[in-house]
Amino acid sequence: MKELSQAGFRVVVPDQVGFCKSTKPAHYQYSFQQLAENTRALLESVGVKKAIVMGYSTGGMLAVRYGLMFPQQTERLVLVNPIGLEDWKALGVPSLGVDKWYERELQTSAERIRNYEKATYYVNQWKPEYEPWVQMLAGMYRGPGRELVAWNSALQYDMIYTQPVLHEFPLLRVPTLLLIGLKDTTAIGKDAAPPALRPRLGNYPDLARHAVHRMPNATLVTFADMGHAPQMQDPARFHEALLKGLGR
Repeated sequence: MKELSQAGFRVVVPDQVGFCKSTKPAHYQYSFQQLAENTRALLESVGVKKAIVMGYSTGGMLAVRYGLMFPQQTERLVLVNPIGLEDWKALGVPSLGVDKWYERELQTSAERIRNYEKATYYVNQWKPEYEPWVQMLAGMYRGPGRELVAWNSALQYDMIYTQPVLHEFPLLRVPTLLLIGLKDTTAIGKDAAPPALRPRLGNYPDLARHAVHRMPNATLVTFADMGHAPQMQDPARFHEALLKGLGR
């Protein structure tokens, strides 16, 4: 936010429904279409007619859906290590269903988050400055609302698994910048997949190459030594690439 603001951009950063400080509904039908509608309504409410839409991880899937639904209101997309560059269901990852996702989410702890992020986000390296983000997420599961947090998270995972966007990449007409750490191995439900399938999932060098070829107006910038969170692993390099890609 600071880097983009200093470069002259107005920056609007929402927490989507169910995430971080936003509402955790007891009953909600999660869909990327609905989250895109929410985002568009928010931008209209603050006077934004056209925007560069930047999405990270799951937000990358949402940004693609936004660009497909609102091309006239989208100047360009920026996708930072988006998930959903492959269709896990079609590849053979079994459906866990909402109840199993809920059971898994109830087991969330700082240790599990830290171990996962160390492996996928930071290429098996760890720095003290990463710890606040672990505690932020783990803290949501420590309070009296942990069941509601877990339930919303389960619904979100089901949305991610059942609503792929990659099949519509060729329909995406807005300019798109992909910023991808190639050491990323993220794949939803990988641990539940058959052992023979797991090594084929989350191959970001291949996924990035295929994605940029399927998007009609896309540019790919890669970070060979970074994982799922290049903006956190090496902010200076990431910001330089981002601003260059935006032409600033």
